[in-house]
Amino acid sequence: MPMQHARFWAKRVVAAAFLIFALTAPTPTTRAQEFEVDLALVLAVDCSFSVDFREFALQMKGLGAAFRKPEVKRAIALGNLQRIAVSVVQWSDESNQVVAMPWTILETEEDGDLFGETLAGMPRKLAEGGTSISSALLYSAALLTKAPRAQRLVIDISSDGRNNVGVPVNAVRDRLVAQGITINALTILNEWPTLDIYFQNQVVGGEGHFVVPANDYAAYADAIYRKLLREITGPGVS
Repeated sequence: MPMQHARFWAKRVVAAAFLIFALTAPTPTTRAQEFEVDLALVLAVDCSFSVDFREFALQMKGLGAAFRKPEVKRAIALGNLQRIAVSVVQWSDESNQVVAMPWTILETEEDGDLFGETLAGMPRKLAEGGTSISSALLYSAALLTKAPRAQRLVIDISSDGRNNVGVPVNAVRDRLVAQGITINALTILNEWPTLDIYFQNQVVGGEGHFVVPANDYAAYADAIYRKLLREITGPGVS
């Protein structure tokens, strides 16, 4: 078998094994209903070939600035338990996902400032690759099974491209939504002007799901701020 064919099928076997694990793992909704945080949120950041180092830095600086904003801190304080849990994932193709920030409880203003500062200076931690949104969602869902108990489970995925490797993303979306997970998205429209429509149809789902578009990476900071504020506050807020 030619080397390129062997690599192709090896990656498919890994992807299939990962999907089987994700579909058979205990779902977050089966856990005890003693909520410890108002929200468990995975921030999944695109590190695929289409994202250069400048664009990656704009994403991280935008995220960092958002968590330091008074409005975001106030939204956390208005929750029932007045605290949320956040983790950050970097992702690209089927074989490249990494936890860049483990589960962190945000409760005080100082928590938000420290978390924001850490995100703003976070380096890129994995290799570039294709755009496997489906693998990023599966990886994020597995991470949610290790989160503090939460009333709401949300995956917040940012991307500038469509799913081009891995299993079909709409099938993964449907499975995760059935587990009680909400998937929201921030789409950067610099390469695909209608990417927000693709994400609306193929990627997002669950209670109160939504897509926030940004015309380019320069607009990312404002878009992620508005998106986080809406996610932390909860469904029904526009």
